[in-house]
Amino acid sequence: MIALVMSACSKDDDPADNNFFIGTYNGTISYAGNGDDVPATDGSVTVVKAGSDTKYSFKFSNGIPDINNVEFEKKGDNVLVNIGGEEGVNYIRIDAHNLKMLFIKDGDTWTADCNR
Repeated sequence: MIALVMSACSKDDDPADNNFFIGTYNGTISYAGNGDDVPATDGSVTVVKAGSDTKYSFKFSNGIPDINNVEFEKKGDNVLVNIGGEEGVNYIRIDAHNLKMLFIKDGDTWTADCNR
């Protein structure tokens, strides 16, 4: 018995629209704040949907607090970017393969340089 499964994606089928980048990214992460600092170390960040089409949460390993309800804009093909914010400097760039982050909120700082 032979089974054949075929799948095709149209040129208009953008992975960013399909949440292709949601999942776990592994690499170097860090956190500074609240006296619970975690220096740069190997770890993971799991990206999850946060209720709307433009908001996402980041679940960190190694006891690092999560970042919740971050709003994004689509920039080009297959990339979501969050730049700026209400306070400080925030930069998160995510695509299907990479997550780069420098996020500052309420005096706490998260970083990530991860791949999957």
